[in-house]
Amino acid sequence: MTDAEVSGELVDFVASSPSMFHSARTIVRYLDEAGFAFLPEGSRWELEPGGSYYTTRNNSSVVAFRVGEELDGYHFQLAASHSDSPSFKVKSVPELEGPGPYLRLNVEGYGGMIDYSWLDRPLSLAGRVMVQEGDSVRSELFAPDRDLLLIPSVPVHMNRDVNDGYAFNHQVDLCPLASAGELGAGWLDQLVADELGVDVGQVLARDLFLTNRVEGRVWGATGEFVSAGHLDDLQCAFASLKGFLASANPHDVSVYACLDNEEVGSNTKQGALSTLLRDVLVRVNAGLGRDGEELARALARSFMVSCDNAHAVHPNHPEKCDEANRSWLNGGIVVKEAANQSYTTDAFSRAAFLAICRRAGVPVQCFANRSDSRGGSTLGNLSNMQVSMHAVDVGLPQLAMHSAYETAGVRDTVHAIRALEAFYSCDLRIDGADGFTLS
Repeated sequence: MTDAEVSGELVDFVASSPSMFHSARTIVRYLDEAGFAFLPEGSRWELEPGGSYYTTRNNSSVVAFRVGEELDGYHFQLAASHSDSPSFKVKSVPELEGPGPYLRLNVEGYGGMIDYSWLDRPLSLAGRVMVQEGDSVRSELFAPDRDLLLIPSVPVHMNRDVNDGYAFNHQVDLCPLASAGELGAGWLDQLVADELGVDVGQVLARDLFLTNRVEGRVWGATGEFVSAGHLDDLQCAFASLKGFLASANPHDVSVYACLDNEEVGSNTKQGALSTLLRDVLVRVNAGLGRDGEELARALARSFMVSCDNAHAVHPNHPEKCDEANRSWLNGGIVVKEAANQSYTTDAFSRAAFLAICRRAGVPVQCFANRSDSRGGSTLGNLSNMQVSMHAVDVGLPQLAMHSAYETAGVRDTVHAIRALEAFYSCDLRIDGADGFTLS
């Protein structure tokens, strides 16, 4: 596939993933098509060497794994990304009536979004709904393929200071408009019921988020850019999934993890701070007939690639990045490092990942925050609090991170797929913190 074709598939992947619940479903579809067997957390797991499996939690996090047939140096090689993106969540009592005939939705921020990027664009809703049928309650995905909402700007004539910088009040400024008089209270649950083909009384609860309706696309005179919502972190979730599915390694247990709630701290039952990843690895170890001692030894020999996008140099504000440790669109996969340990990268893990990329011919860039600027964090160091192993933080360079519409380079998705396929395919043998070998 060409770079543009891969980015076209990425755009389709993002379009099918308007919420974290849809992201998980999209990933599961790829796994099902590749012949992976579903292992519900509440069922007994029966594993076989050479088998391919996955499990889910909360229908918003997915962990898949492939068991090698020659586990002479038993260990895990895994990559982790996240399924969620910054947005606005609809409150339980969703409608705000007025002023006058207007009907608005009552929403609150989910994650650290760029507020103004959500204004004056068509929006819809996506998430999950809990529906009652008799004595049973089931979860249903909800994502109507329609423009339903919009958050209008205050005109400059009424807000003369808007171009001098404006602090948005989430309770006042960012409530989306749903109707100018045609709809009334109860509209949302009726819409949900109609879309799902149930009675409105069957709708018990919902986790719904605003979603940007502007379609993703490859653009530029030479087609060098890709733009879409949710590139942070669905670009990494997609690239690591493609690399995982394209790989083969008889000497390890290869693991793909896409975890929810990174944008709000990961401290949920399905986030990186939860027991999910450790629970899966413990059950894999037991399913292979191994004891706790063997698990501890396997983890000491294991390696994680934490995949979450990175900041590219902004074309109008290059001064926002460190003078030397900076990344560029289409320049290759980015290794992220921070002295405060907000990223997992250290000399050992950097060396391991660089050696793999060098062997695969994949270009690598470096990123560090300016020393006078506080940066973000990601899920690698959080997951290591539950299941510790050597780890490196990487990402793909992008512009406008946490905007409703983000931009990246078409070649970088291909670079990441090649890097992750090489990672999953190599036999990485770790000797404590003294060194490693690749075969």
